[in-house]
Order: sequence, then C-alpha cells, then structure tokens
Amino acid sequence: MLIIPVLIILFLDQLTKSIVIKNLSPNQSIPIIKGLLYVTFVRNRGAAFGILKNQLPLFIFTALFAVVLIFLVISKKRQRPLILNISLGLILAGAIGNLIDRIFLGYVVDFIDFRIWPVFNVADSAITIGAVLLGWSILKHAS
Repeated sequence: MLIIPVLIILFLDQLTKSIVIKNLSPNQSIPIIKGLLYVTFVRNRGAAFGILKNQLPLFIFTALFAVVLIFLVISKKRQRPLILNISLGLILAGAIGNLIDRIFLGYVVDFIDFRIWPVFNVADSAITIGAVLLGWSILKHAS
C-alpha cells in the first residue's frame, strides 16, 4: 500500500519544482522568513551537496538501480515492519523525483535554502528522512 504516499510525495516534489522553475531565474532567491528560510532556484548538476558535478549518466544509473532494487524488495510479499516500508517508500519517491529532473532537465531543481545548509528539495528531504528511518529500523531490529 505504498503507492499512494509515494505518488503524493512525487507529486509535491514535481509541483514545487515546477513552481520554482516558472517563477524564478536560476540563482534567484526570495526570502520567506528573512535570515532563516529562502526559496533559491539552484540547478544542481551534482549529487548531494553538489559533489561529483556533471556526472549525469552515473546519477541516472545509480537512481535507476536504487529504484529497481526498492521495487524488488517491496514486491516480495513478506511481512515487514511498518517503519521499514515507510522508509523504503520515502527513498523511492525521492529517487524517482530527482531521476525525473535528471532525465528531462539534465540537472536537479533545488530550492529550499536555509543558508546554513546546501539548497535542497522535497525529494532530497524524502530520501534523507527515509534513510534515517531505514538506519533506525535496521539498528532496532538487529538488536
């Protein structure tokens, strides 16, 4: 039953990125909460934190591999803890969201800017939260 949350996150990710692309120029920044939160349109041609710039084929391959792997895990009809399913769904939605950008735009649209952290997006947030939950789930069930 992961399909609905995955589709909602994917929709929100693509909707917010579309709004940013239509309303801001690259590198343009608008304060939402001055001194704390800005919307800044960044074309990220790298991975997390902008590392490994201009490695598009590598990023597409890696994302496709992750998506296929998660689909294979989810498709097995075994009982898994809810937290594990949630974490996989979040990672899947984020991976697909950024993969869509890379395939159709050649870069990932980032726009959430706290000025003390690299600019990110909804998909990045989903991946990060999913990875933390996955790690927690693995540690919890390993003990």
